[in-house]
Amino acid sequence: MRATQKLPVLQCQAVEIKQDRNNLERLHALDARLSQALHLSDTQPGVQRLFQVISHSGDSWYWLFGLIALWFVGRPLLKELALFWASGMVILAILVLGVKFLFRRPRPEGDWGQIYRNTDPHSFPSGHAARAMALAIMAQITGQPAFIVLMLVWAILVGLSRVALRLHYLSDVLVGWAIGVAAGLIFLNLWPAFSLWLRQLFPFLF
Repeated sequence: MRATQKLPVLQCQAVEIKQDRNNLERLHALDARLSQALHLSDTQPGVQRLFQVISHSGDSWYWLFGLIALWFVGRPLLKELALFWASGMVILAILVLGVKFLFRRPRPEGDWGQIYRNTDPHSFPSGHAARAMALAIMAQITGQPAFIVLMLVWAILVGLSRVALRLHYLSDVLVGWAIGVAAGLIFLNLWPAFSLWLRQLFPFLF
């Protein structure tokens, strides 16, 4: 009798799982169509090169090398800015990498950006979009409105370039931006306490 009663429940669960799977497949299909609409055509080499430069401008190694150089040659305020951005980038990279390995979504098929495809085959979320937006949000610490707006525009272009060059789906970038905004705001609020801790442990950094 109990087995007979459980049968309808199991059938309902199976139907719900199938519906969830179908809904997820429809979302993936919509994401792929929207992403494809943003892809650059092979007949636009000039625009492609421009977007490639924009995409590379969000590479973590460029930023880390640049921030290290800024720390070496900068005044105390610039040293602290370099430490602020570098600390945020490292923590954000660990977070994004963890999410990527959790979802393991393959990148879209494409020819450009083999260095990204070989070193990091996972697409969701976009680390470039997250990093660029986090840096833009963290730029508020400078108190320079024009610089902040410039950074926000740059962050948006970096994210769009990743979709246009077929390295990411649109949803990867949207979630990356959201993570970047959240992380940037958290870093802004935690930096005073974190920098005080750094000063006590490593005063030579400042």
